[in-house]
Amino acid sequence: MPLLRAIATVGGWTMGSRVLGFVRDIFIAAFLGAGQVSDAFFVALQFPNIFRRLFAEGAFNAAFVPLFAGELTEHGRAAARAFAERVFGIMLLILIVLSILVEIFMPEVMTVVAGGFRDNPEKFSLAVDFARLTFPYLLFVSLSAMLGGILNTLEKFAAAAAAPILLNIVLIGALSGVALGWLPNPGLALSWGVLIAGVGQFVWLAAVCSRTGLMPLVPRLVFGPRVKRLFMLMGPGILGAGVYQINVLVGVRLASELPEGSVSFLYFADRVNQLPLGVVGAAVGVALLPLLSRQLKAGDTAAARDSQNRAIEFAMLLTVPAAAALLIIADPIVTVLFQRGAFDAADAAATGAALAAFSLGLPAYVLVKALAPGFFAREDTATPVKIAALALVVNIGLALALMPALAHVGIALATAASAWLNASLLAFLLYRRGLLEPDRRLLTRLARILIAALLMAGALWVIAGLLTSQLTRSDPAGVAALVLMVVAGMAVYGVLAQLLRATSLGEMRGMFRRG
Repeated sequence: MPLLRAIATVGGWTMGSRVLGFVRDIFIAAFLGAGQVSDAFFVALQFPNIFRRLFAEGAFNAAFVPLFAGELTEHGRAAARAFAERVFGIMLLILIVLSILVEIFMPEVMTVVAGGFRDNPEKFSLAVDFARLTFPYLLFVSLSAMLGGILNTLEKFAAAAAAPILLNIVLIGALSGVALGWLPNPGLALSWGVLIAGVGQFVWLAAVCSRTGLMPLVPRLVFGPRVKRLFMLMGPGILGAGVYQINVLVGVRLASELPEGSVSFLYFADRVNQLPLGVVGAAVGVALLPLLSRQLKAGDTAAARDSQNRAIEFAMLLTVPAAAALLIIADPIVTVLFQRGAFDAADAAATGAALAAFSLGLPAYVLVKALAPGFFAREDTATPVKIAALALVVNIGLALALMPALAHVGIALATAASAWLNASLLAFLLYRRGLLEPDRRLLTRLARILIAALLMAGALWVIAGLLTSQLTRSDPAGVAALVLMVVAGMAVYGVLAQLLRATSLGEMRGMFRRG
């Protein structure tokens, strides 16, 4: 499958998930606002997400996909399935033990993650109760990530990309049950919904994977050379992903010390920021890693370098204008999407400020997704660890320095700055090792993309001034004004990108057709 077609497949399904995610978050904001229950639920939701990114989507897939692809290419389908069954069995055991331990010691774990809640016993108790329901989601979604890795290796990207949609559907259904009076407590309803969605995602991917003939049917607790190699590669990867997740935990921990609602402000801002990051960044990373792995296994380093250049170009083509737009219209976006019910104007203003800060780092977040496969495909999971560790130190230092003056916005700014450091160092080391060679096309396109995005941002600033009264409302007039701004921004940028030759429609069609 051509790289851009693969990116479009993953990105398209991810876009559907993100749109439903917005609907879900609109419901959550209306029911919970930004206060005690929402802070407790969002901290509880972080638990499985952090470990999922740590063990499953991050370090595990970075190590598993190249090895599984190699096993499939070199030894055939039967050997590949046997390898997957051994990995599945060991992973299942680790996840069960981890889940039991965390469930038992949840109050102690919560003290580490959100110690600021200790000053409010009711909020702390809610967070513990919610987390005990959400944490088992980790087991199912991690196993789902492995099945997704198998499918992605086979270039069947749609099923794994579509799986997160189920979580949003279940959580929307849970809050609908609260609205209809069927469920009494929105926080508990959401927490149960997370667990139910995890089971559903696993069942869905298991059904799809079974049709490929590579479903690991019999989990085996057997260590072979390839399994040992997997865990050797995962070790540095877990440390690297762990460094990033420590960044996340540090943000939550620091926000828990700030006034009530700070955790929620950062959550809602990050959810908006995650739309382009998830659609473009995750899609690029998921599609690029198997392609680079196959090209490098075949010894075609020139094709691998070209694939990485095109992935960076495509990612920046979409992400740079998204960052510029979010920076200009952060407040109207938050107001129109979330300001209703328990989520008031003060909550919207605080969230909008955090969104603007997060948006400054958006291109860097996506660059990391496009650059890291350059290491992972070569079975080098150690180098990104060292880079991520330095970024972590910078993030913590900046957050502590900025928080006294900027509160939760300082945490968002520190996250953006550390992301740029991470991306810059990844690019520098790939370039110095001769693994990344930006061609003339990439360099000229990046300059043109930046100019087009800046001009589009200026146009959005003018339009926002003309629609000020509508963009401060969350009624249908506000929604219409926001949609008009989004459409206008896309149209302006599309025309400018064509005029400045940052891309062309014919070229994009050709790139989607090429293998």
